[in-house]
Amino acid sequence: MSALLFLTAAVVSFYIIVYYTVFSGTRCSSSVKLKGKTVIVTGSNTGIGKATALDLAKRGARVILACRNKEKAEAAAFDIRRESGNNQVVFMHLDLASLKSVRSFAETFLKTEPRLDILINNAGVMGPGCTEDGFDMAFGVNHLGHFLLTTLLRERLQQCGPSRVVTVAALLHCFGNIDFPLLTSKKDLGASQHAGRHQYHCYSLHPGVIYTELGRSLSLWQQLLMMPFAKFFFMDPEVGSQTTLYCALQEGIEPLSGRYFSNCTVQQVGAKGRDDALARKLWEVSERLTSLS
Repeated sequence: MSALLFLTAAVVSFYIIVYYTVFSGTRCSSSVKLKGKTVIVTGSNTGIGKATALDLAKRGARVILACRNKEKAEAAAFDIRRESGNNQVVFMHLDLASLKSVRSFAETFLKTEPRLDILINNAGVMGPGCTEDGFDMAFGVNHLGHFLLTTLLRERLQQCGPSRVVTVAALLHCFGNIDFPLLTSKKDLGASQHAGRHQYHCYSLHPGVIYTELGRSLSLWQQLLMMPFAKFFFMDPEVGSQTTLYCALQEGIEPLSGRYFSNCTVQQVGAKGRDDALARKLWEVSERLTSLS
């Protein structure tokens, strides 16, 4: 019996140590208020996006929930309005797996909303499938959809400066490769007309290891395999939203525009993330694939 108690205590102690040294995150301590400001949060009907939208609503912002599923997004908007006491929380339809939908969202937003102070590119998917335009689902949603959205809204961001674009990324960037031959034809790409001209501040981040619906596109057995570990070790969405909020709100980080954050602290990105030539080529390819060039 004593051996069992000792083993149990050891396991619990190990869990506590691992959780608080590896998986728990730093809190955003900013007290900034956002009365009169407008924020877009993509994928904000659940998970990190919903937690982010709730915090911003509590600070007085007009929050646009840019989501694909109308029913879930309207339910989320109702929850956020009730909990924050802020009635300026609205749903606008956006399906990042459709470039047509991205353009429609941007057109509607620009016609109906006079301001855009913060754009939070939060939505993400993982798993198989293709977008409406024939791209891999993860590449099409996580990168191309947000690339087009940000580009279409950049003038409004500039008009309302100082403004910010915050993109939720991941540690996985350290392991990735870009297969340009797969993305492009043999036709040479012209020089970009847009890269490097942004005047607003941009930040990317790793939110931590979070238990969200990101893996909803995985197979059932993969989800079941991951669930017990996720329940015990992964952070909840409210904790996972802290670095997003830090990048969106923290005063004094303007000189760090273009940098990558984790645990509310600037971090070094992987080698490929520091390759300016690679970044320029990806920008040019992205413009071409989204018909911006």
